[in-house]
Amino acid sequence: MPDQGADRFPASLLLVGAGKMGGAMLEGWLNLGLDPRRINIIDPAADARMRALCQEKGIVFAASATQPDALVLAIKPQMLEAVVPEVLPLIAETTLILSILAGKTLTNLEARFGEKKAIVRAMPNLPASIGYGVTGAISNKAVTQAQHDMVEALLAAVGRVEWLRDENLIDALTAISGCGPAYVFYLVECLTEAGIEAGLPADLSARLARATLEGSGQLLAHNPAPPDELRRNVTSPNGVTAAALDILMAGDGLLPLLKKTILAAKRRSAELAG
Repeated sequence: MPDQGADRFPASLLLVGAGKMGGAMLEGWLNLGLDPRRINIIDPAADARMRALCQEKGIVFAASATQPDALVLAIKPQMLEAVVPEVLPLIAETTLILSILAGKTLTNLEARFGEKKAIVRAMPNLPASIGYGVTGAISNKAVTQAQHDMVEALLAAVGRVEWLRDENLIDALTAISGCGPAYVFYLVECLTEAGIEAGLPADLSARLARATLEGSGQLLAHNPAPPDELRRNVTSPNGVTAAALDILMAGDGLLPLLKKTILAAKRRSAELAG
């Protein structure tokens, strides 16, 4: 499998920012078997664990002497202004810029790197670190088919890729898949607390909540049935699950709360644009 991963992305890569998301993507690429000698990193603030990983893999914490085929921007959005002067000299005419900066639009990036630069804006999520991520992406007009294929391979190395035709959709996508893992983790927290309230020991409630979410996710992944059908399959009329769903599916239940949640995240994503 490592050779297959390396063959899918035979290009040089400069990763600017190896924090939570940049680091997660890096680990995904390495787990797939991408050649660490093709990867360079710029991140003065990288933590000790990331530096140890890179030292172990032989990844250089400095820009390469040669300009990369792809430059991945994985810094915090507010750091973009300071980073641009540093990375501009490292970009060749043929270098593709892949940005995972929340809220930074293609227009914003073109204003800083040039309208003729090939740019892809993407929004991955945290499961990319184990190869189960989902990334929404959109490219500008300067991206060639070869560059599109390169980005497809790079993003597919860490999970599913969904290409968007309308950049306006990316804020909603961010609210669902970009933020979604946090919602799921919080659901595990809530199930654990509810189990404790119902009388379970804390450690047992935590194990049950976690295993239930893990198993349900696997069932979704392996069963093509729509989620409403899967829900009905475990809901007997007038049974225990039905009693619980009467609360969750009430007019003031989970659906309106999630709609409010997603709209709040979408609005914040749009506010960060600029």
